[in-house]
Amino acid sequence: MLGLKQLFRFYINASIHVALAVVSLYMLGTQNLNIVFNKNVVGFLFFATIVCYNFVKYGVEADKYLIVAKPAHRPIQFFSFLAFGFCLYFFFQLPMKLWLVIAVLTVVSGLYAIPFLPSSRNLRSLGGLKIFLVAAVWVGFTVVLPAVEHQLGLSKQVLLLGVQHFVLVLVLIIPFEIRDLQYDAHDLKTLPQRFGIGKTKIIGHCLVLVYFIVACLRDTATGAMVLKESLLCILLVLVLYRTKKKQPLYFSSFWVEGIPIFWALSMMLVNEGH
Repeated sequence: MLGLKQLFRFYINASIHVALAVVSLYMLGTQNLNIVFNKNVVGFLFFATIVCYNFVKYGVEADKYLIVAKPAHRPIQFFSFLAFGFCLYFFFQLPMKLWLVIAVLTVVSGLYAIPFLPSSRNLRSLGGLKIFLVAAVWVGFTVVLPAVEHQLGLSKQVLLLGVQHFVLVLVLIIPFEIRDLQYDAHDLKTLPQRFGIGKTKIIGHCLVLVYFIVACLRDTATGAMVLKESLLCILLVLVLYRTKKKQPLYFSSFWVEGIPIFWALSMMLVNEGH
């Protein structure tokens, strides 16, 4: 039993769960755009997310961004190095037209953790910007990347789906910001720091409404699709309602972050049923 707990803890702490969430949102994006997903993109996204998130969580505090101080983090560091190798492998399997998009998103992700100049601050420390940067990068990988690959351009469907994913990620970040309220530096100016927990939840509910309205504006908005999106919105509202400053250990890092995974699996099962 102890071994299973350690394995689960590693699964969460090594960012495997969040990597599956990004992949799931990409799969949902390709489905909503009526295009075929690229297995090499899936592999790249999975391992790149692991590398990126682990670097932000552990590498920034490591000596020269490489050598972690805590022995408990060394298996995660080794795992991240392996993930980086697989990330490079899948990257070179991708069409070259995707390289520029990935390069831009990689630079933004890097500047999120590393200052552009030694005397400057990283993007993460710019008050109130963090949540929007994270959402924008997720949109880049889950909507822009497949749109560029299939030459969809800035069509109405791409723009609306990009807004949907952006808003969804903002909603999913809110429980994390409320959880971290007691730990975050005040100059981060997160939503709970600026507005308090109650008003932040109201903002979250407004974002859920925006998500639903945008879903209804899409050309593919059939009655069945609107019903599915309604169920997701109900789930998001329930999550916001249950969010507290003092949360169960894995409420945000497993249950909230797992919503894209749950939703992608649900859509796959529904499609197989038809």
